[in-house]
Amino acid sequence: MPGPLLTKRVDDLESQLAFQEDTIESLNQLVTAQSELLTQLQKQVRALTAKHQQFQEQQNDTADTNAHEPPPHY
Repeated sequence: MPGPLLTKRVDDLESQLAFQEDTIESLNQLVTAQSELLTQLQKQVRALTAKHQQFQEQQNDTADTNAHEPPPHY
């Protein structure tokens, strides 16, 4: 029959294991949430980059058109 010291050690190990499993699950949930957030942010950056590029192209087209026209006060 195992002695009380061995039983206490097994109980302590089981307690540590339960705590570690809980910690791992919490960290897994956090990593999953951060991964989803990162994906959303990447989509937003792509959309903003595309809008910025369109704006720049419009500005360049407008600048090219206006460069050949005399100012309105002439």
